[in-house]
Amino acid sequence: MLKNKQLIRNINMRTQKVFLKFWCFCMLILLLSCKSDGSKKATESDTSTPKAEIETTQKSSSKKIVFFGDSLTAGYGLDDVNDAFPGIIQRKIDSLELDYSIVNSGVSGETTSGGKNRIDWVLNEKPSIFILELGANDGLRGVPLKQSKENLQAIIDAVKKKYPDTKIVLAGMQLPPNMGQTYTTEFKNIFPELAKKNDVQLIPFLLEDVGGVSALNQSDGIHPTKEGHQIMAKNVWDVLEPMLQ
Repeated sequence: MLKNKQLIRNINMRTQKVFLKFWCFCMLILLLSCKSDGSKKATESDTSTPKAEIETTQKSSSKKIVFFGDSLTAGYGLDDVNDAFPGIIQRKIDSLELDYSIVNSGVSGETTSGGKNRIDWVLNEKPSIFILELGANDGLRGVPLKQSKENLQAIIDAVKKKYPDTKIVLAGMQLPPNMGQTYTTEFKNIFPELAKKNDVQLIPFLLEDVGGVSALNQSDGIHPTKEGHQIMAKNVWDVLEPMLQ
């Protein structure tokens, strides 16, 4: 009786082993079939893709315009940074289907000294056009004008040295009269003097029709509202547009 039970058990084990081998063989055939079919589809897909389309996806999509500035560029106090004037200009560029993309490199509180220290890092963006908007915080803090001017010159020099073909735009700034007549006049003159010396484009006054207008500025009286940025964008666009054609 025991021998019969042992015999039956051995037969069952052999049957299970045979079934297991058969199952593994079937799975192997199935996997090889799927792989072959996948390779075939991939090959068909590759050969059916036009060569021109492949080249297009590999090309850089646009040239870069770098806005290098302070809280005005950064859009301080706005709910959406895209409502700052660089973002407005990007939408204008997109609507005209121009091949440019904006890089907003504005830092709130930035001075010309701070800009000088971070310019090498920002130039990794490889700008086709570089818009320099710094100096206002220097003026409000009473930084010596000679120092501010030297820092701005150093930033311009850094751009020209690394990218001689990059077009540079300098945004002019002015200060409120409470800083003193002599200081405010000399500060205002820094920007046209640097633009002439370096043969770069000048935005005469970035805050034209915005500075000092309470309805277009936030409660601090310094940073423009969303509507104020619309006007600033126009001030920039008047100078920038001819450079994009």
